[in-house]
Amino acid sequence: MTQDTMTHLIHDRNSRGRTQMGWLDSSHTFSFGGFYDPNRLGFRSLRVINDDRVIGGAGFPTHGHRDMEILTYVLEGALEHKDSLGTGSVIRPGEAQIMSAGTGIMHSEFNHSQSEPVHFLQVWILPDKKNLKPRYEQKAFSTEERTGKLRLIAAHDARDGAVKVYQDADIYTSILEAGDKINYHVRPLRHTWLHIAKGIVNLNGEELRAGDGVEINGEAQLAMTTKVGGEILLFDLG
Repeated sequence: MTQDTMTHLIHDRNSRGRTQMGWLDSSHTFSFGGFYDPNRLGFRSLRVINDDRVIGGAGFPTHGHRDMEILTYVLEGALEHKDSLGTGSVIRPGEAQIMSAGTGIMHSEFNHSQSEPVHFLQVWILPDKKNLKPRYEQKAFSTEERTGKLRLIAAHDARDGAVKVYQDADIYTSILEAGDKINYHVRPLRHTWLHIAKGIVNLNGEELRAGDGVEINGEAQLAMTTKVGGEILLFDLG
């Protein structure tokens, strides 16, 4: 990590934790599994951003969670989901899937393809209350509504067609093409985290690459641009 200004802190992509095995290559923005860094225990209610790549025909067998909001966002390929609520679905690029683990839920995630890899982000957010009733929700957002502008994909009030998340959090995504510029105004007493999912994106003039994360406190105006293209997730947190 390197400090850039008094108000934002860059978490370099190369300092992330890493889990590698035959079928999985996973990078961990925050402490997760066998990776522990006291400076990376989360940010506000945000606890996990795992950047996962799974080979064809493989995946995570059935396992359990509780008291966590789990958002899955696919970047390339397709991810097959099954859970103890009886939900079975396939998540594709541009779709946001939220699972409230609440009192307890079991689920599995497998690459939907037997031959092509899948690349996805899994995000964990602490809920605003414990022992919620487990639930599942999934919505698709077109390429058009995500290109060159921020698209809200998850929010506590589920406004603008976003999936609901049980926390004071707004989560946006955007695909930026060469020459695009996105401005975002951060409201007073809010905190933001920017994750570069793909490509190269400049934040307030500073170059960031896929896997970089930026913890932002106190900056009212964010300007995101690119010369070559990229994809981002922006978290606006209470």
